[in-house]
Amino acid sequence: MTTLRFNKPFEVLTQFTDHEKRQTLADFIHIPNIYPAGRLDRDSEGLLLLTDDGALQNRISHPDHKLNKTYWVQVDGDITAGAIQQLCAGVELKDGKTKPAKAKIIPEPDMLWQRSPPIRSRAAIPTSWIQLEISEGRNRQIRRMTAATGFPTLRLIRYAIGPITLDGLKPSEYDTVDEAKLWALFAAQKSKNRSEGNKKSHLSKPRCKYKK
Repeated sequence: MTTLRFNKPFEVLTQFTDHEKRQTLADFIHIPNIYPAGRLDRDSEGLLLLTDDGALQNRISHPDHKLNKTYWVQVDGDITAGAIQQLCAGVELKDGKTKPAKAKIIPEPDMLWQRSPPIRSRAAIPTSWIQLEISEGRNRQIRRMTAATGFPTLRLIRYAIGPITLDGLKPSEYDTVDEAKLWALFAAQKSKNRSEGNKKSHLSKPRCKYKK
């Protein structure tokens, strides 16, 4: 069995064929019978997992077993404490309120690469970087969440899926993932969920950080 982590470049489709002749995974990965475990929008960048293990693919991508996903998000404007609190508490979207997220302002990531084409630059309007961790997977959810708080997304990079990160991968690069560690993670997560289900539920405060 083979499982990969891949740093998907901007404007690459998370599929292996396209009748419009746009760039796909086939332009970078030449391993037979391997498929994406979940999706990443064409205009987003970053971590994508692929596997030839059907059970693992289902476990990673199935809505009932969502792994937390961490994103680096560049937004238009100087983001406020109020917007961060909104993201943490849950944002009201057309398809319902999102679950509470973990959000904080971060400096521009050190390992950030140049995007082609680059983000537009406007001297009079600053941009901000935030780190956002969610457990859902709605269509274009991050972009809709930041737009709803008044700070549209300019650039979106998925940094991590569960404990698996982009660290050490340049755009278009991939390497193998230890499947045993993934299955151990799922087993631990299942045990944790069972334990928490046996306890009384308590409302906890979202983990938000706002630092200038």
